[in-house]
Amino acid sequence: MDTPQHPAAAHRGDGLPDTALRALRTAGTSIGRLVSGLGTALPALLVLLWAAVTAVTSLAGVGLLMAPAVLRALHALAGRERKRLGRWGPEVIAPDPPPTRLRLALADPTTRRELRWLVRHATLGLLLGLFGVFLPISAVRDTAFPLYWRLAPTDATATSLGIGVAHSWPDALAVGLLGLGWITILLGLGPGMARLQARPGRQLLTAGPDVDLSLRVAELTATRAAALDAHAAELRRIERSLHDGTQNRIVSVTVLVGAARRMVARDPAGAGELLERAQSAAEQALAELRTVSRSILPPVLADRGLAGSLAGLAANCAVPCRIDIDVPERCAASVEATAYFVVAEALTNVAKHSDARQATVTARSRGGRLRVRVEDDGHGGAEGPSPAGPRGEGGGSGLRGIRSRVAALDGSLLLTSPPGGPTTLEVDLPCGS
Repeated sequence: MDTPQHPAAAHRGDGLPDTALRALRTAGTSIGRLVSGLGTALPALLVLLWAAVTAVTSLAGVGLLMAPAVLRALHALAGRERKRLGRWGPEVIAPDPPPTRLRLALADPTTRRELRWLVRHATLGLLLGLFGVFLPISAVRDTAFPLYWRLAPTDATATSLGIGVAHSWPDALAVGLLGLGWITILLGLGPGMARLQARPGRQLLTAGPDVDLSLRVAELTATRAAALDAHAAELRRIERSLHDGTQNRIVSVTVLVGAARRMVARDPAGAGELLERAQSAAEQALAELRTVSRSILPPVLADRGLAGSLAGLAANCAVPCRIDIDVPERCAASVEATAYFVVAEALTNVAKHSDARQATVTARSRGGRLRVRVEDDGHGGAEGPSPAGPRGEGGGSGLRGIRSRVAALDGSLLLTSPPGGPTTLEVDLPCGS
């Protein structure tokens, strides 16, 4: 007689691979966050040196002329860091625009917080970003060293630290163990290093409690209204499709079947013809029902996921289309449906209006955000929302539909389509909406 296995024991074998996979993904995300921090840490170092030179030369009066430019560079860099942090985590709400005149800036709390962030990010943030580059390279280099150490020059340095020479297999294996140590550091300390790098920005660059957040509240209120409008419009579309198409087909089937019943005794041939017409009408009604159901939530999303469904759209596009999809985890069903709709509508517009020879669909999922990009080499000139946000006016009904769906999820849309092309449509959505 078999003894029933405890559920925890039954899943214990699957828990270790899943835990290892999650640790690898977390380490990879941490490396990405650390390396992306270099994009603001290196300019922060330059701005910090520039600010120091300006402060010293201000004693002679020369630096006073450079002070406004330094302040503008500081504010721009702080805004860039807020966007970077928002891509990898919760949004960092910006305070009111700080002043660029020296006398006002000296008394402005936002400018003082940005200066404190600048010092920390240009020093500790830069160091952590360099670790984010050094550690994975060293881990790969040292771990693989036993595979190629005999091919290396005799007196070449064996380790990534620049010390030691391998003359035997034990020496080579010791270098490999060092590589495993780098991997352990990445897995264990990588997330903490990424949080430590981001902490000054999240503490010092966010709006304080004294800042009026009414604009953000108004934006969220408008987003909720857009979601309700989009939902109502979708219900009206489904109702029209069912009333004008499927319902009429079913009524036709009922009439034809009733007429065939009355004719079956006196005119069997005519009744058979009516039944054939009723069968054809029923098949058309079934096809229309399938079309309506697919428009609500395409079944291909449940069967093949977002990557597979976008690949199917690209394969069916009339214009040759390349895809580059990197979405390792599933997003919310509403987000995947919106991304699918955006790409489908964009590729339809490319095929109909752009005269393009090639299109590209790119999708990336990072830091809780899904970014979709559709680009073509057509003649451009498409109308759409301004770069300021997704709620501008203009554009055809297809672009208005894309805009309303994106706004309903509190996402952003950017359309760039100068005359002569190329046309680029970029959508940024929160994965958990």
